[in-house]
Amino acid sequence: MTKTIYLTFDGKVFRPEEPVELEPDTRVRAIIETAERVRGGRGAFLETARSLNLDGPPDWSSRLEEYQERRSDR
Repeated sequence: MTKTIYLTFDGKVFRPEEPVELEPDTRVRAIIETAERVRGGRGAFLETARSLNLDGPPDWSSRLEEYQERRSDR
């Protein structure tokens, strides 16, 4: 399994910035690459969106108006 996650180093250990679905004591390999903080918060918009685990069609952005109209008809 490969997954990109962001970690914060507190001086002693790395702490994930989002939940990690691994069993305790699972051995993993990490490649350390510093990441710049995004203005205005803990992470980028896409990180926040991913953390919400939203479920929907893959074409939301190209058909946004259509989906909004359907929702307003309810």
